[in-house]
Amino acid sequence: MFNSLSDRLTATFKGLRGKGRLSEADIDETVREIRRALLEADVSLPVVRTFTTRVKERAMGEEVSASLNPAQQVVKIVNEELIVILGGETRNLRLAKKPPTVIMLLGLQGAGKTTLAGKLAKYLANQGHTPVLVAADLQRPNAVNQLQIVAERAGVPSYAPEPGNGVGDPVKVARDSLAEAERSLYDVVIIDTAGRLAIDEELMGQAKAIRDAVEPDELLLVIDAMIGQDAVQTAAAFQDGVGVDGVVLTKLDGDARGGAALSVREATGAPIMFASVGEKVEDLEVFHPDRMASRILDMGDVLTLIEQAERAFDADQAQRMADKVARGDAFTLEEFLEQMQAVKKMGSLGKLLGMLPGMAEARKQLEQIDDRELDRVAAIIHSMTPQERRDTKVLNGSRRARIAKGAGVQVSDVNNLVDRFTEAQKMMKRMRSGGGGMPGVPGMPPMPGMSKKAKGKGKPPKAKKGRSGNPAKRAQQDAGVTEQQPDAPFTPDQLPDEFTKLLGGGN
Repeated sequence: MFNSLSDRLTATFKGLRGKGRLSEADIDETVREIRRALLEADVSLPVVRTFTTRVKERAMGEEVSASLNPAQQVVKIVNEELIVILGGETRNLRLAKKPPTVIMLLGLQGAGKTTLAGKLAKYLANQGHTPVLVAADLQRPNAVNQLQIVAERAGVPSYAPEPGNGVGDPVKVARDSLAEAERSLYDVVIIDTAGRLAIDEELMGQAKAIRDAVEPDELLLVIDAMIGQDAVQTAAAFQDGVGVDGVVLTKLDGDARGGAALSVREATGAPIMFASVGEKVEDLEVFHPDRMASRILDMGDVLTLIEQAERAFDADQAQRMADKVARGDAFTLEEFLEQMQAVKKMGSLGKLLGMLPGMAEARKQLEQIDDRELDRVAAIIHSMTPQERRDTKVLNGSRRARIAKGAGVQVSDVNNLVDRFTEAQKMMKRMRSGGGGMPGVPGMPPMPGMSKKAKGKGKPPKAKKGRSGNPAKRAQQDAGVTEQQPDAPFTPDQLPDEFTKLLGGGN
């Protein structure tokens, strides 16, 4: 969502690089470009004025003029001010001292309250809570049925005593849900309320009545992040009419300009607590102002990436893999498949790589990454027998043809996967035996344990091995092309073509 804003700010800061001192004209031009970037991102005008005023005042101050690198100092100021307008600190849910904790969702129709209810329930269930979803939207057609389906997908119970579609009293449903929670030992009650296409008295009246009946611990306003500056008016209306403890932004993975996220907190005082970043029930993130500011300035979000990896990778599985590598056991396609499936749980590859610092310039390439390639690789591995996954040396021509047919791919696709996997195995062996370096590569120090002869310029000894099942490799072996022994020193001419070019040895 913040791609456009991030690109504009990144381009603005590039113009400051290399300057040992920033003049007042430089600062004015930078602030002017920041103002344009924010306005184009649909940030509300009052917020833009406040933000740019703060940045200019600090940039003209002593902290920049006395800095050894004034350009970096300006980026630091912009980052800190972005954190401020995004909320400053992460605000977690307030849980009741005596369960159940009551969370009431507010918002206009179409903002995504019902879907968000399921995501929030899944998030809380993963933290060890026992939430229940309450269907208090009895006006929108099929809203009750939708909530029940969402609850089923999230793996949590729902409370829907009324059929909805205009039938039933939402205030009574909300009140009765508290007794049901105590009876069934649910420790969190999430109430999905009705919305309207626009703010009106009936909407506010019903929301106030439900609020007074259940006395919620959290009043969360759900806002569609794609509505731009209208988000500010919507948030202000609910804040004045009902009260808002926190904001949840939905559709933050969309292609809108992102002004809502930068406007709501500054305009209403209500912190942004969660961000919905996808269609799956797991696609809900705690909103961290500092991490979001870092993403906007193309500094990456490594902490979120680490947290996602911790959730996706099984600790026992990771320990098992670490022990296997330490023992020197061969890495098999079965383990490779396990790791690949764990990566898929983390989300889109392009999205994951986009969390790394400095990836804005590669955004077009990231958008072209096809996640279906992982599915094709998985299909190839699933088409193999357990023996073939553990030992790819048994893959002769007929086996590869059978695997390709079973996976619905070409034999060349199977060959490419096996070749890449074999190279990965070799690289792991070299890194393990070499202690983490790349012996023989220019600029790299010789690794511990290498003999003087290995450190010299002589060619590594050759060794024969069994005939490969890959027809192309078998032809190379027949022609006398052999591979080095596993413990022989590594030299640049053994690198794949791509690495050779990277090191300057290619054309």
